[in-house]
Amino acid sequence: MTLADTWLKGSQELLPETIALRRKIHEHPELGLHLPKTVSAVREALAGLDVTIEEGPSSSGMVVTLAGPSQGRTVLLRGDMDALPMPEDTDLPFKSKEPGRMHACGHDAHTAMLAGAVKLLHRNRAKLAGTVKFMFQPGEEGYFGALKMIEDGLIDRHPKPDGAFALHITPNVPSGMFTSRAGAFMASTDVINAKVTGRGGHASMPHLALDPMPIACEIVMALQSMVTRRISAFDPVVLTIARIAGGTTNNVIPESVELEGTLRSVSETSRNTAKAGIKQVFQKIAEAHGATGSISFRQGYPVTVNDGRMVSLARETATSLFGARGFIPAPSPVMGAEDWSYVLQRIPGCMVFLGVAPEGCDHHHAAPCHSNRMLLDEKAMANGVALYAAVAERFLEQGLPAQ
Repeated sequence: MTLADTWLKGSQELLPETIALRRKIHEHPELGLHLPKTVSAVREALAGLDVTIEEGPSSSGMVVTLAGPSQGRTVLLRGDMDALPMPEDTDLPFKSKEPGRMHACGHDAHTAMLAGAVKLLHRNRAKLAGTVKFMFQPGEEGYFGALKMIEDGLIDRHPKPDGAFALHITPNVPSGMFTSRAGAFMASTDVINAKVTGRGGHASMPHLALDPMPIACEIVMALQSMVTRRISAFDPVVLTIARIAGGTTNNVIPESVELEGTLRSVSETSRNTAKAGIKQVFQKIAEAHGATGSISFRQGYPVTVNDGRMVSLARETATSLFGARGFIPAPSPVMGAEDWSYVLQRIPGCMVFLGVAPEGCDHHHAAPCHSNRMLLDEKAMANGVALYAAVAERFLEQGLPAQ
């Protein structure tokens, strides 16, 4: 039996356990940096294995280390564990039992697949030419969980990883297929908080007030024009003002209006250009109307930049396991953001998407990640476990390919 056969056969054998763990986590989603139930479920799944487990002081982040018979290289595999603060509107028998919480981004599947990879590689540790570290990460959904684990020293601890690899599911790719690209793969993210301040008054006499509402609306439209005229179409950004709040009743002009939005970029150049343009447009339009405008940016995750060498290794591994159609090159970056970006700033590596389009559903129309109706094909998780194991084995044996 070849190693490829070993990973494929083993991941299929582990699929019932992988599904069971995913469903257990799905029923009890947890938010943020502290996930006691999820970590307990992972520890229970790994009980009896000859691995070391380390946790940091600032979160539930956990690194599981599996050493092969020789020292050699070290590779880091990652799965995030946290859920989203949103309701679940599916008919699954194992739907969330926690009101207002849902695993709508597939982190339950990521965790279950990574635990499956620990088991599969542990069975075959004699074949490993080095060490595998498994990063079970909390707080990806806006809590900077990867950065917390780095700051706790869990990632750089000896032996420090020479390469890093992560999977993320998506219902909008055919089930069982993988996709990625070299370079910018996911966007940076920044939160915009702004305020237009005028003068309040009676709604029947706007000339005696300074109405901030039409000024805010004008600013929103002007910002969209700024993006299309000052940002290169080949280095794009997405700017969305998602909330406008002001006023208390129908016959009162409010003194101020608040705006909140998000900026997504795929390079620091476009990110900085957009921020400067947003600030200028906001303040100058408010000023032109005699109002004042204040704006601030809350910096989020940086651009997720894949190392082309690790993408090549993942592509070659996926096609050796699943054939030529096992890997589909991604034509462009995704405007979602990931704190895996912090790891990739330190270690050459990549993220790869695993398609999990539900059976009988066109992947183009499947409910996406972050939808209250998101579903996934659990059978595809076997492919994820196999790729985790095969990428680790190949990296430890060969290292990064030459570009």
